[in-house]
Amino acid sequence: MTTSYTTPSGKDTMPWWKYKMVWLVIGGPLVVVVASFVTLGLAIRYPDPVLESVVVATPDAAHQPAMQARNHAATGGVK
Repeated sequence: MTTSYTTPSGKDTMPWWKYKMVWLVIGGPLVVVVASFVTLGLAIRYPDPVLESVVVATPDAAHQPAMQARNHAATGGVK
């Protein structure tokens, strides 16, 4: 016994890969996955250099406005 599957309108359906909407749905996440592997490869191949930290023991004149604003924000304006 042979069974034939047709749509209610009587037309044969296309395979899933022939619908453009399927490739739109699959293509978006696929592009993101490929881009993440490219980013990982770049991060492994060209790592960021380690920067030496600079510790300022005494605040000089260049840092005074920042220190004053920080203290003002921390105390709520009390001098």
